[in-house]
Amino acid sequence: MARHINLGLLWHSDRSGNLGVGALTAGNMALVRRAAERAGVTVDFRIFQPWDPTEPYINDGIVGRHFITGRYMVSPGGYWKDIGKLDLMLDIGAGDSFADIYPDKRFAYIMGTKELCLLKGVPLVLSPQTIGPFTRQPHSRAASHAMTKARAVFARDPLSYAAIAVLAPKARRHQAIDVAFALPYTPAQKGPGTRFGINVSGLLYSGGYSGTNQYGLTIDYKLFTERLIEALLARGDVAVELFAHVTTRLARDDDGAACDALKARYPEVVRIADFASPSAAKSWISGLDFVVAARMHASIAAWSSGVPVLPVSYSRKFEGLYKALDYPWLVPAKGLSTDDAVSRSLDAFDRRAELKADIARGADAVESGLETYVAYLEGLFRELAR
Repeated sequence: MARHINLGLLWHSDRSGNLGVGALTAGNMALVRRAAERAGVTVDFRIFQPWDPTEPYINDGIVGRHFITGRYMVSPGGYWKDIGKLDLMLDIGAGDSFADIYPDKRFAYIMGTKELCLLKGVPLVLSPQTIGPFTRQPHSRAASHAMTKARAVFARDPLSYAAIAVLAPKARRHQAIDVAFALPYTPAQKGPGTRFGINVSGLLYSGGYSGTNQYGLTIDYKLFTERLIEALLARGDVAVELFAHVTTRLARDDDGAACDALKARYPEVVRIADFASPSAAKSWISGLDFVVAARMHASIAAWSSGVPVLPVSYSRKFEGLYKALDYPWLVPAKGLSTDDAVSRSLDAFDRRAELKADIARGADAVESGLETYVAYLEGLFRELAR
C-alpha cells in the first residue's frame, strides 16, 4: 500500500488575486503529484498563506488551510502545532519574497516560518524561486542560515542559483525553472483575425507603490502602454485586448483599474473580464496571437502555451528567467526610451513567427528544469516512505 505524505505548502496561495502566486501553487501541486505517482506515494496538501478572506479557486487535495498572522504564529496551538503534522514543507516564498527589498515585518514572517520548521525538525525544501537580493544584515545571515539548514534550495533562474553560492556556499542548491510553467490549462481554439493581448501592470502604470517611478524605469510605462495601443489601433488589422493578472484592493497595484482607465480612454479596445483562476487566465491567453506582458507570470502563461510574448522587464527576475531559456525578446524597462520600447514591441509583433520558433526551441530547457525538481522530490518521497 502506498505511503501517505502530509505535505505543507508555505507562502503559496489557493486564492490570491495575484494570479502569479496562484499559478505557482497550482504548478507546484501538479509537479508534486507527478513525483508522488512516480514514487508510489499519495499526498495531501496543507497551505500556509497570508490572510485572505476571498474564496479559494484551488481545492483538489487540500486538507488544511492556515493563515499566517501574528496571533497564529505566536499561539502554541497555531503554526507550531500545525507544522508538527507534516512530513515535509515546501516553501516557495511567494515566488520572489525571499529577499531584503521588502519591509522588515514581511521579512520577519518569511524567515520566522522557515526557522520554526527547522526547529521542529520538519524537512524544509525551498521550491524554485528567486533568491535575493540580500544586501543588508542581519538579513543576509538569516537567509544564509535557513538555506544551509534546508534539505534543498531550488533557484528558478541562473542569477538566483549564483546568489545561493555566495550567500550559503554549503547549501544543497539546484538549478530548476519556475514551476508556473507546469500550470495546467485547456488550450483555446484560435478564431479568425489577429488578437494582440496587453497585460497591463497596475503597479507600473501607477509608478510603483510610491507613485514616483519607484523602480527607476527609463521608460514611462503609462505613456508606453498608451502609445502602443494607439499604434495598434492605427494599423486597423488587429484586435487589442487588455487583461489583468493581478487584482487587489490596493489601487496602485491593481491591473484591473489600469485596464479600466485605458478602456475609458480608448473605447475601441476590448477589456477582458477578470479571470476566476490562474488556469482560466492561461487557457484564455493561449488563444491570443501575441502578448505584451508586464507581470512575469502572465508572460509565463503565454510562453508556456506557445504564444509569442514580449515581457516588459523591470527586475532581475525577468532577466534571469528568460536568459536561462535563451529567449532574447524582452522590453528592458530600465535601459530603453519610451519610443524605443514601442518600436521594439511593434517590431517583435511583426516578427512573431521568430518568437514562436524561439519558444519551441526553449521547450526542452523548461522540461529539463522541471524534471530536475520532480526527480529530487521523487527521491525525497521514497526516502520519507521508508
